[in-house]
Amino acid sequence: MIIHVTQKGDSLYSIGKQNGVTIEQLLSANGPTVQPSLIIGQAVIVPTATQKLGSVLANSYAYPSISDTALFPSLPYLSMLTPFSYGIQPDGSLVDLDDSELITIAENNNVVPVLLITTLTEDGRFSSENAAAVLSNEQIMRTLAENIIQKLQTNNYFGVDIDFEYIPQQYRQQYALFIELLHSLAQPLGYKVLVSLAPKISSNQKGLLYEAHDYSLIGAAADYTLIMTYEWGYTYGPPMAVAPIDKVEEVIKYAVSQIPSQKILMGIPNYAYDWTLPYVKGTAAKSISNNRAIELARETGAQIMYDNTAQTPYYNYYDINSKKHVVWFEDARSISAKMQLLNNYRLAGYSIWTVMSFFKPMMTVMSSMFDIIKL
Repeated sequence: MIIHVTQKGDSLYSIGKQNGVTIEQLLSANGPTVQPSLIIGQAVIVPTATQKLGSVLANSYAYPSISDTALFPSLPYLSMLTPFSYGIQPDGSLVDLDDSELITIAENNNVVPVLLITTLTEDGRFSSENAAAVLSNEQIMRTLAENIIQKLQTNNYFGVDIDFEYIPQQYRQQYALFIELLHSLAQPLGYKVLVSLAPKISSNQKGLLYEAHDYSLIGAAADYTLIMTYEWGYTYGPPMAVAPIDKVEEVIKYAVSQIPSQKILMGIPNYAYDWTLPYVKGTAAKSISNNRAIELARETGAQIMYDNTAQTPYYNYYDINSKKHVVWFEDARSISAKMQLLNNYRLAGYSIWTVMSFFKPMMTVMSSMFDIIKL
C-alpha cells in the first residue's frame, strides 16, 4: 500500500500510470472519496502487495438504526460488532435494546456480537447516580452481574463490554471488584469481559471521567480493555484533531505500563468535526462523517493540509455567509499512523467509534496492514 498525496495537476489516470495500477483499482481502494477532480493535499491509497504486520482484533460500535449501506460493507473488516447500548437501573436490572436484527446480521457474516452495558439514561447522559447505586451495594452488584450473564446466554453474545463513565472516585475499587465478579461468572461459561476505559496518562489523573478507572486493577480482571483514545477535539471544545497521534501515544504508553498489551484495543474515531471560526467558548462544532469532510472540501475548493505533530489532516473553508471554518478529520495517512502505533506497542487490536458511516480508506488501510481475526 502506498499513500499518494495529491498535488496540482494530479489525476486518477496520472497516479495510476505512475504506480502501475488502473483507475478501477484506485476507485476500489478509496471508494467515493476519490473523484475525477481530486483535492490538492488529498491522501489517495495506491494498492500494492505488501507484507502484513500481523493479526488483530477489530471491534466497532453501531446503533440499531444503522443503514445497510454502512453495515454490510463494514462486516468483512470486523471481528466484533457491539450494538449501542443497554442501560442499567439502580436496582441492577437492565434497560433493554432492540438489537436482535444486528445480532443476526453479524452472526450471518462471521462477526461475533458483543453486549454493551453503559450507565446512559434515556436523555443520553452517563448517570453517576446509577453507577453509584450499583457499586455501593454488593448485592446489587451481583444482581447486575447475574442479569448480564442471563442476557449473554439468551442472545448468544461473544461477551460483554462494560462502559461505566463518570463514576465517583470513591467507587474506584468497587468498580474493579464488579469487573472481577462479572469475570468470575462469565469465564466458566466461555464469555469474554471487555471494559471501556477513559484515556488516562497517569494513575492519579484528576477528573470525574478518569478517577474511578483503575487501569491496573481493571486490566487484571478483564479479558480485554478498550481505550477510548479520541475526543481531544470534541463538540464543545476548541478546534483540534480528534485523536492526535502524540496524545494517543501518551495514553497507550501509560496503558501498557499497567495492562498487558495483548489485552488492549486502541480506540479509533470514524468521524470529523467542523468548527466555525473564530472559536467562541461554549459554541458547538458540527459532527460529520469523514466521507462528508472530504466532500465538503471538494465542494468549497479547500486545500487539505496535514499537521505533522497530530498526524491528522485538516482544512479551512468559507461558508455561504462568508464565515470561516476549520475541519479536522481522518484519512489514510492518519489511520496508517495509528495502525503503526498499534503495531509498535504490540496491542491486541482496535475499536472503531463507529461504523454508522462506511469509510473505505480506513478499512483499506487497516486490512492492508493487518489480517482481521475472525472469532
